Amino acid sequence: MGKVLIAYATRTGETQQIADLIAEGVRFAGHQADVVNVKTIQNESALAGYDGYAFGSPTYHGDMLQAMKTFLFLTEKAGLEKKPGGAFGAFGWSGEANDRIFQTMTHVLKMDMVGDCLRLKSSALGGGVQMAQEYGRQLAKKLGA
Repeated sequence: MGKVLIAYATRTGETQQIADLIAEGVRFAGHQADVVNVKTIQNESALAGYDGYAFGSPTYHGDMLQAMKTFLFLTEKAGLEKKPGGAFGAFGWSGEANDRIFQTMTHVLKMDMVGDCLRLKSSALGGGVQMAQEYGRQLAKKLGA
């Protein structure tokens, strides 16, 4: 059984709800998932012991939240290269934050990413629950049996 860390930043709680749904998908696939607000992660040692990672932030004024930016700098010291990863978040008009997180995880952290980032306006709209859970299943699939 693999273990996934799902770390998120949020303003209104929507990105946390998406994180919780991704965790459900990971658990449905038979793995463990911990959902954590990035503000509670103080150093790179908090990232140790996980087999996969998903990082998420809403897009606010065309960018990710500052807490996620700070967290991503911290992850550079954590040795996540080749680990399975995913990026997600909520957005209103655009979804730049999710893309930037995905690109950072791909090109800077050199992680083995799930196909693309997950962008949802709301987990309650247009099949969002199922899409977030499926994203968790796809991440779990990268962990293997």
